[in-house]
Amino acid sequence: MHSILVTGGCGFIGSNFIRCLLTESGFSGRVVNVDKLTYAGNPENLTDIAEQFPDRYVFVRADICDRSAMTDVFARFAIDAVCHFAAESHVDRSIVAPEGFIKTNVDGTFTLLEVARERADRLMLFHHVSTDEVYGSLGPEGYFSEETAYRPNSPYSASKAASDHLVRAYHHTYGLPVTISNCTNNYGPFQFPEKLIPLMILNAAEGKPLPVYGQGRNVRDWLHVMDHCRAVWAIMQGGKRGETYNIGGRCELANIDAVALICDLLDEILPDAALGPRRGLITFVKDRPGHDLRYAIDSRKIERDLGWTPQVTFETGLRQTIQWYLGHRAWVQRVRTGEYQRWVQQHYGNG
Repeated sequence: MHSILVTGGCGFIGSNFIRCLLTESGFSGRVVNVDKLTYAGNPENLTDIAEQFPDRYVFVRADICDRSAMTDVFARFAIDAVCHFAAESHVDRSIVAPEGFIKTNVDGTFTLLEVARERADRLMLFHHVSTDEVYGSLGPEGYFSEETAYRPNSPYSASKAASDHLVRAYHHTYGLPVTISNCTNNYGPFQFPEKLIPLMILNAAEGKPLPVYGQGRNVRDWLHVMDHCRAVWAIMQGGKRGETYNIGGRCELANIDAVALICDLLDEILPDAALGPRRGLITFVKDRPGHDLRYAIDSRKIERDLGWTPQVTFETGLRQTIQWYLGHRAWVQRVRTGEYQRWVQQHYGNG
């Protein structure tokens, strides 16, 4: 692989993957980042990378649903591999406004597959990044494996399930060289503040209420974003074409327990005598529709076949993540106020 197209590379996981690719993976080629720069796409996430690798990192503002733009990117940069992160990914937003999820996650993936198929003679790999949410909800026992039947329960997870099926179909029908990964919940630097962990970190740091759905008993398996990025790169290098690999952290926690740990770590890192123990900020709110009870990944396949295992423990990663958000208040402020979107408009127009 000499020229890798990363879609959604200004988002949380995509920007961390580009950082991983250019600074620690050993990859020596070019990375082309295509991002539409919607509300969660922030070019500032990669400012230092653009400065450090001016000859190996290229940013193109474009919509993956725009076939002519994607055709131009593939041709202009001689793309020989794709890592497809671009997606609408917030469940709550999908419940309120599902149309955008269908357009980006289904139509966008279809467009990329069609353009890739036109250049199949020079394409080494189309890697599709998905989620464990396509499998639906688990009871208190068992794990999602690569053979688990799909049972998505939200417009978001249904749109990702559809894109997974399309990618798999293009391999079996057209021989497109593909791999798919389904990952558990990620956390780490550059995550948009609407997601659970950064929302709780920032609210707790500021003494604001910590809204937890239901009684907080929904269980999630947590994985540091850089461990996810290393897993994706391991699949891209050694994964069998046509195969799916589940990526998990072996770190199941009820949401209430994750929030309580955030409170305890912040009490240690940023004590506030006037505020008192931050667990007192936890506020239970009405549960959201279709809220899956438990996700848990069986990641034995990638561990066995590709030798990948998580390197970052949850408490270590969470402590690092808290310190990152506390140390990047200006980034947080620009994201919260939309200032970075005004910067995008000034530099890129309406795109």
